[in-house]
Amino acid sequence: MKKIRIGILGASDIAFRRFLPALKSVRTFEFAGVAVADYREWGAGLDEKSYEPLLAAKREKAQKFIDNYGGKIYVGYENLIRSEDVDAVYIPLPPSLHFRWCQEALSAGKHVLSEKPCTTSLKDTMELVDLAQTKGLALYENYAFGLHRQIFKIRELIEEGKIGELRLIRSAFGFPYRSAADFRYDQKMGGGALLDCGGYVLKAVQLFTGGDVEVVTSALHYTDRHDVDMYGSAVLIGKNQVEAQTASQIASQIASQIAFGMDNSYKCELEIWGSQACIFAPRIFTPPAEMETQIIVKGQSEEIIKVMPDDQFAHAIEYFGSCIENPEARETAGKEILAQSRLVDEMAAKNILRLS
Repeated sequence: MKKIRIGILGASDIAFRRFLPALKSVRTFEFAGVAVADYREWGAGLDEKSYEPLLAAKREKAQKFIDNYGGKIYVGYENLIRSEDVDAVYIPLPPSLHFRWCQEALSAGKHVLSEKPCTTSLKDTMELVDLAQTKGLALYENYAFGLHRQIFKIRELIEEGKIGELRLIRSAFGFPYRSAADFRYDQKMGGGALLDCGGYVLKAVQLFTGGDVEVVTSALHYTDRHDVDMYGSAVLIGKNQVEAQTASQIASQIASQIAFGMDNSYKCELEIWGSQACIFAPRIFTPPAEMETQIIVKGQSEEIIKVMPDDQFAHAIEYFGSCIENPEARETAGKEILAQSRLVDEMAAKNILRLS
């Protein structure tokens, strides 16, 4: 079977630290190379000569990718996208650049694995999903945590009735302030807590409710330091009151509470509260591939379930591969991307706060 040759736009940290080690373990893929932006793509108003020192620094960073994983360096995102040696593209760029380069790659006939969020607006997301479907191409948004084995174990516990009837889903993800130069704190780069850590907790709710939820109310908090939301929270509930037959249908009828922030103490957790017990996962979103995680079930007694290390990035790449091969998987991925984007859009529309 011919391997799928995948290239990366931008020599990002997450691509080097998480994506490429995972890619190495997925036999159906082959690393084709990494692209650095040329002066026209950089968008900082620099001419070719002025851009040379910055390009040299970018090439030096990209060389580490090649030294460790093979492939070649492409100068210019367009050159990688148009290359006949590339079948698919991984896009770990800042969010404001996702729409343009996803669109360019899909238009060139390449399958696309995009870091989250796929775009910064529902309108743009709808356009990309439609383009991918029209061309018969895979478009997958990389919320890899949903494929970690601890998610499947939690589902199993719920379906077995381990916690009784569901009462509440609660999820929180936040981390301390990074630096003013980080793209997350820049509106022009698609920054903001909602688009970054907020996306994870919204996705978590969908994973355990079948996605049939809506935002009741949200609060997005701003500070004087930056022009983006720094932390937030929301309440969600099921859209339809159906006669419940399964745990996921019951979950879609109950309230979910989420909180997130990028100027907070660290939290990375999921709690599912039932009539008889509670499930707690303290490292739900970002466990390293070598980390053993824990699921705590607490009722009249406490049980700690150890979950073996799992590489969620590798699973995401494998699922992306199935989207390339399977039209049904592509359709499912498109629906999930749209559902996520709609909830982000609702969060912004139902924000009860205003800029401070």
